[in-house]
Amino acid sequence: MALAAQTGSTPHGDSTRPPATGRRGMVASASQHATIAGLLTLQAGGNAVDAAVAVAAGLNVAEPFMSGMGGVGIGLVFMAEDGETRTINFSGHAPNDIDPSSMTRDDMEYGPLSTLVPGNIGGWLTMHERFGKLSRAQVFEYAIDLAENGYPMTPLVATTIADSLSKIQELTEPDASPPLEFTAIEAGALLRQPQLAESMRRVVDGGLEEFYDGKLGDEMCAGTQALGGIINRDELAAYRPRWEEPISTTYRDYELRVPKPNSSAFQMLETLNILEGYELEPGSVTTQHLLIEAVLKAADDRTRYSGDPKDVDIPLDRLISKEYAEEIRSGIAIDKFSGFPPERWNRSAVEASLPGVWNPPSAAQAPMTTHFATADQWGNVVTITQTLGGGFGSCIAPKGTGVFINNMGKWFDLNQGSPNDIGGGRAVDFVIAPSQIFSADDATFIASIGTPGSYGILHTTIQMIHQFLDCGLNIQEAIEAPRFRYYDIGALMFESRFEPDQLAALGNMGHTYDLLPPYTNAVGGAQAIHRTSHGTYLGAADPRRDGVAVGY
Repeated sequence: MALAAQTGSTPHGDSTRPPATGRRGMVASASQHATIAGLLTLQAGGNAVDAAVAVAAGLNVAEPFMSGMGGVGIGLVFMAEDGETRTINFSGHAPNDIDPSSMTRDDMEYGPLSTLVPGNIGGWLTMHERFGKLSRAQVFEYAIDLAENGYPMTPLVATTIADSLSKIQELTEPDASPPLEFTAIEAGALLRQPQLAESMRRVVDGGLEEFYDGKLGDEMCAGTQALGGIINRDELAAYRPRWEEPISTTYRDYELRVPKPNSSAFQMLETLNILEGYELEPGSVTTQHLLIEAVLKAADDRTRYSGDPKDVDIPLDRLISKEYAEEIRSGIAIDKFSGFPPERWNRSAVEASLPGVWNPPSAAQAPMTTHFATADQWGNVVTITQTLGGGFGSCIAPKGTGVFINNMGKWFDLNQGSPNDIGGGRAVDFVIAPSQIFSADDATFIASIGTPGSYGILHTTIQMIHQFLDCGLNIQEAIEAPRFRYYDIGALMFESRFEPDQLAALGNMGHTYDLLPPYTNAVGGAQAIHRTSHGTYLGAADPRRDGVAVGY
């Protein structure tokens, strides 16, 4: 855990006023390099938005298989001056020219037909243009140096490159130089990405327009089309992230703000509304049973209704209402498992798996998502989850760019009558769900929390919120507490740190389950920031991944 002290009183970061005394900001991410990038940006006088862009760029280099300029994501931007949280949605969309009738599930796994129009770089720069203080050169400086000069691979980086390399080579044009440079694929070996460094320099010089309207955009489209991709030049040029209002619910004395659909985060609001009707005794068997029941009921609603809101009618107001939660509670027995909901839309063919559930895919198809948060001395907080979809996404980095493009098309359903069926121009049902917690009384910011983990994001986040708000654990303890993971085929899996007596009691209620390792990233890899009643920040990073939280 990392600690930073009192925030200041000039929310936008007016450098003409003296900074607050004590410590001034917090960064929590899944990489030490990205956290350092954000911290240096804050120390240079940047605000939380500047730091968030620096972290995002740093993650592009330090975990290039998780996210990057060719990925997609969603962020929450809280600006203390007006007390408002704004959603920045950069989740892309399916190519306009896609033909669902000719698509196969293999087409959607990786490769040129698996891609969505990239949104990440647009999201970073749109956010920065509106709220940032520092120049683009300053916020990209650390990431560019890291890509140019390299860094020692962690075991995770080395393993993921090894698992993905054959597919990257398969999808690298014959006359193109490799986008990743190394002398060995093992922990400690140096990884360099000079092509990525040059693409970042071009973005620094030309801004968002260079990627979407300019020569870099030309190269991105030409590179995918050379391999059979169908993102056309006009739709890349036309793409822009959008600002949206978040949705929210109250939970006891708190308010939770999350993105609206196409994010699936409404499942979290529905879950909390169900739980609010119970007295949840920390650590009890009954509480664990009710957590599972609430998660399964809300997850089934998400699966039934969630998709692109411009194409499907999502009864959102009803789903996140207190009245609907009361209706659901009436069907939950306090001492008996009500059973798993039916699997819908063959989601088990989409989501990554675990041994004992079904055959696990290689890292190249496994979900690769990352979450981070930044906070500054003025009280501004940015909370972002972003992804490439699978390891190195589509495994395509167009010639000379070093920018891997996502394979988030994989997360559509295919010709099943699902609200999330793939279609030209559609946004995917996006399980990305960053969240921010406020006091319900006076809207004071309390915490930022989020995690990767595909569909599990929507209930592993709830478990951390429960530990933090209901059980009184500090933010690091809430992240470290054991979690369960639900899969749509009716598989419930507990980290083995749960008490055997509790698990046995759940079995007596009718729950069936399997055990996971004590700490596993199958249940996520969270990062969080808590602003305490003292005006200081506590930062937390999940030991299930290589996360680092640092304040200054």
